[in-house]
Amino acid sequence: MIYLHGTGHFYPENVISNSFLEELDIGTSEEWILERVGIRNRRTVLSIEYIRTTKNRDPRGAFEASNYTNAQTGAAAARMAIERAGLSVEDIGLLISGSSATDNIAPAEASAIAAELGIEVMCFDLNSACTSFGTQIDFLSRMRPDALPPFVLVVNPESLTRRVDYSDRRSAVLFGDGSAAAIVSATIPSRAIFTACHCDTKPSQWGKVGVSWAGYFHQDGNAVQGFAIRKTTESIRMLRKNFYLNGNRFLFIGHQANLGMLKTVCERTGIPDQNHWHAVTEYGNTGCSGAPGVLSQHWNDLRPGDHVAIAIVGAGLSWTHMMLQVAEEQ
Repeated sequence: MIYLHGTGHFYPENVISNSFLEELDIGTSEEWILERVGIRNRRTVLSIEYIRTTKNRDPRGAFEASNYTNAQTGAAAARMAIERAGLSVEDIGLLISGSSATDNIAPAEASAIAAELGIEVMCFDLNSACTSFGTQIDFLSRMRPDALPPFVLVVNPESLTRRVDYSDRRSAVLFGDGSAAAIVSATIPSRAIFTACHCDTKPSQWGKVGVSWAGYFHQDGNAVQGFAIRKTTESIRMLRKNFYLNGNRFLFIGHQANLGMLKTVCERTGIPDQNHWHAVTEYGNTGCSGAPGVLSQHWNDLRPGDHVAIAIVGAGLSWTHMMLQVAEEQ
């Protein structure tokens, strides 16, 4: 088991609205976007004027034009998680980061985040694209509890708009930027507990979706969406069958790829709207920060006895699922 002590999130201020995308004259409209992906707004580390004038034709230029680094957005989310956990940065004994598109090849982005926080701790990156958060939790759950420090900081920073070609409507409508963080422990109890976690990969399909080092995001949309729906549906059914122990709320958080995919999963698994937590409509697909970011936004909405099924899919092709249980009041 892994205890969850606090969560945090951060989204940059600049908003990419559907009306802005219409103005780019790339064949989109509010109706077209909502019908296909259900997204209204996204956040970006870039200036709106930069996107308007360049359409990000050179993704290398986007790094110079960014208002934030991944270290800065990751640290902002981490500070919220630390505060919610009632801790200080000095309490952190290990920092693990994961991102679909890191700022640098080396060193580990976790080191840059730790430096931004002003702490000297062991750092490393553990990446599996959009499923990084689930892979990190699964990894920690497999460690000997006494081999870990009391508190571990997990961070997932994403600045995917730097990797979007804004002349291509297929990807321009999807992505936003954001970061998420969590404080976890293998030994110190808390009210929220990951009672089950699992990760897996289908390497033969690794080329279906990804981001090349000096290029843009790319995917085989139909194949990836079909995979995402199947794996998420299977995960939710399995978690409910094996780990849903009582009649309290069964909540679902999925990968924030698009609203249509999430609604299809809810229809197939019988999850009512009020038990489906998502943020894709206002933030878009924020990669590996998507699902943990939604959890963070609902941190104060968790009730005793809640079961939160978190199912995430991503490049690799990879998938993870976790059951977060909130302890009953004594």
